[in-house]
Amino acid sequence: MKKLALTVICTLCFGLAHAQYDNWAVGFKLGEPTGINIRKYFNNINAIDVTIGTYGGILANDRDYRRGRYKNAGLSVQVHYLWHTPLFNSESVHVYYGLGAQLNSRNYYPDNKKGLASPGDRERPISLGGSALGGIEYFIPDNRISVFLEGGTYVELLPRPFYLSPNISGGIRFNL
Repeated sequence: MKKLALTVICTLCFGLAHAQYDNWAVGFKLGEPTGINIRKYFNNINAIDVTIGTYGGILANDRDYRRGRYKNAGLSVQVHYLWHTPLFNSESVHVYYGLGAQLNSRNYYPDNKKGLASPGDRERPISLGGSALGGIEYFIPDNRISVFLEGGTYVELLPRPFYLSPNISGGIRFNL
């Protein structure tokens, strides 16, 4: 049974197949945000990209926010509509960019509750805003694995309009 499971995993991860962006890609990204990444390609130009994970753990762990501070990482859901194209007519290297939305939930410690020793000294607001993203992806030849590096920004609309936060991530995807 263990041999069968190992064989299936190796075949999926390292199977000799042309690197492509056929339909779906599933992966992991590390940065802001960190989490599971799912991408659905619609054609040779567009895709929907969804990341579910944590936010604020690396670049914005302890930041001023409204009339208080964020002091931890929280849950994040990020969705982007992307445009992508080969770089220098290479099928191995693509650049992409897009716009979308981001939903976050983190512990917020307001200044007016500072020094309280109870769990009530924090709030857990839901924030919603727009997000822009750009990146570069390298499809490993004769494989279904790709690696990527991307950056962008998050602009909060609710509850604190125009709160800016960077989005910088790198990761790996398995292209199905």
